[in-house]
Amino acid sequence: MQIAQDLAICLPARAVVLLIGELGAGKTAFVRGLVQGVGGDPDQVTSPTFVLIQEYDAPRTVYHADLFRLAAVAVEDLRPQLDELMDRDGILAIEWADRLMRPVIGAVRVHIIDGGGDERAIDIDGKPVTGSEGPPA
Repeated sequence: MQIAQDLAICLPARAVVLLIGELGAGKTAFVRGLVQGVGGDPDQVTSPTFVLIQEYDAPRTVYHADLFRLAAVAVEDLRPQLDELMDRDGILAIEWADRLMRPVIGAVRVHIIDGGGDERAIDIDGKPVTGSEGPPA
């Protein structure tokens, strides 16, 4: 969560964070860190698997989308709504972003690898980050 908090502070006014990782890797926990990083309550964050997109009220809005249960056609059907959120101030965090059919220009890609237990490896735009480092420059 600390890495996500640090990243949230560094993101521009309009930002897209593409979250990639296996089931249970910690994508939703990463979103909790983003919400806390912008001054929101991380306890309000839940997996939007059935709602698809949730909005978290904070001094800076975080939009949270989950593509897990969507087939490729449904992801494309949802894309106009995602594109609209990308044009708003705030952070759009997309779980299971590897299911997007078209790239998101300027997005920050976060790949979370579950190392078992509480261990995670986090790769932000190709730059491995550990808990002792700040966000990438």
